[in-house]
Amino acid sequence: MRRWMLAFLALLVGWTVPAQAQAPRYPLVLPGVALRFPADHGAHPDFRTEWWYVTGWLRTEDAKDLGFQVTFFRSRPPAASDNPSAFAPRQVLFAHAAISDPMVGKLMHGQRIARAGFGLAQAAVGDADLVIDDWRLRRGADGRFTTKVAGEGFDLDLAFTPTQPVLLQGESGFSRKGPLATQASYYYSLPQLKVAGTVQRGGKAVKVAGTAWLDREWSSTLLDPAAVGWDWVGLNLDDGGALMAFQVRDASGKALWAGGSLRGPDGRAVRFGPSQVRFTSQRNWRSRRTGAVYPVERTVTVQAPGGARRWSLKPLFDDQELDSRASGGPVYWEGAVRSEGGRGYLELTGYASPMKL
Repeated sequence: MRRWMLAFLALLVGWTVPAQAQAPRYPLVLPGVALRFPADHGAHPDFRTEWWYVTGWLRTEDAKDLGFQVTFFRSRPPAASDNPSAFAPRQVLFAHAAISDPMVGKLMHGQRIARAGFGLAQAAVGDADLVIDDWRLRRGADGRFTTKVAGEGFDLDLAFTPTQPVLLQGESGFSRKGPLATQASYYYSLPQLKVAGTVQRGGKAVKVAGTAWLDREWSSTLLDPAAVGWDWVGLNLDDGGALMAFQVRDASGKALWAGGSLRGPDGRAVRFGPSQVRFTSQRNWRSRRTGAVYPVERTVTVQAPGGARRWSLKPLFDDQELDSRASGGPVYWEGAVRSEGGRGYLELTGYASPMKL
């Protein structure tokens, strides 16, 4: 779902195509295209936008819980593709990192943005290797992902070890996001990542361990015109399973589209269509900074084989709102949540104002 955030940023920055110039032709997302690894861990520079999105729970040596997120986006803006200048914005990279600490009571975050090139920023093709200045997310030959990022008062130095195969979302990686078949992305996840590393705050590094979730999507399309935002959740379940569910909402709060998947502890996965996923609100929280009202306690219900299954989501703490307007992004809520038998992350967009792309 996060691809719309960087598309929004690209439009806001105001890249335009000069007269007589050739705008890029973005490839379509089509069903039946087999995803291939490790190549699809790497960038797909012809597409409009993509991201590498890691969220998870950490526990410190003194048994304190932290949530974290590290995100790298790549966007191919609608600039002229035939511009020979080395400064032409053919690819733009944006990264975001945040820590959710109940002792702080709000997000600690940092961000980077740069045009690709000049040895300062890149999204490599062939395998995951992303760099923006001193921030990095890469996949090594041993299959582990590693990241080093720094934000407002914190540093993250983490390694993510896969414990399960790739989970293809939608129809073998073709994931619909709207009523039209063209409103789709290529989408896969790596749930149940084992995390180890350090979190540094106030000049002191603390060892941490935990579990994370990696989401990968790339696409060339935008949201349906009637959409105002979306809800998304990814849960690492205690039994080794994994749940992903999302809905794209219209102005009335009705789901324009929904979907998801549930992988059991035996490795077998079930995919859900729009009629099989339902989000209901249990409690709202109002931000004093922006006035936005977010349904921070949700119940997610899926129609699985054998009957309905439900998870009640409760936040690590309420104020996990991220205001990225200073860098051209939206206001949204993304935070660590607990459920019966699992932990993960919940994302809520379009509650402060409609996402206009």
